[in-house]
Formats: sequence, structure tokens, C-alpha cells
Amino acid sequence: MSEKKEVSCAIYKTKKRDGLYLYVKEQDDFEDVPPEVMKQFPEPEHVFDLELSAERPLAREDVIKVISNLKTQGFHLQMPPKLEAPIDTITLPDSLHG
Repeated sequence: MSEKKEVSCAIYKTKKRDGLYLYVKEQDDFEDVPPEVMKQFPEPEHVFDLELSAERPLAREDVIKVISNLKTQGFHLQMPPKLEAPIDTITLPDSLHG
């Protein structure tokens, strides 16, 4: 018997922190999510449901890691992206200075 290739999940965001997402196995099922994590999601806002598959990568997360976390701990927390350096910290060549 082969292992299921796709894993269903529901994805939530929070107004508390932009770019922070919570993946759970079923919509509105936060039973496996620790209270410390749920404090970041006082009013979880459902974004969408998704079928995860190793053959379909995610834009900002390793899909294999997400699937593994869902299977082993019942949730996955996607952290906000790291901010890039502000444009004013970039040193321009002398030829670009007026």
C-alpha cells in the first residue's frame, strides 16, 4: 500500500503580524497548535485550503517540510519573509551620482 501523495491543509493569516501564516490539517482545527502559537492568531483569518504535494512547490516554503510538520506535529508555521536592506543602504557607483 502506497503512502498518500497529497496532503490537505487549511491556511490562516493573522492581523497581528503581516506575513505570518498557520497551516493546519483541517479548517478550524487548532487542537494540535500550541497555545503560544495561537497567541499570534487571536482571530485566525482563513485564507484558503490547499492540496500539498511534493510535485508542486510552494512559493516561500519547502513543501516537503510543510507536509512533514503537518504529519508529525499537526501544524506548520510560516514566518514572515526577512526584510531586504533598505535602498538607502546600497552604495551606488560614483558614475551614478549627479
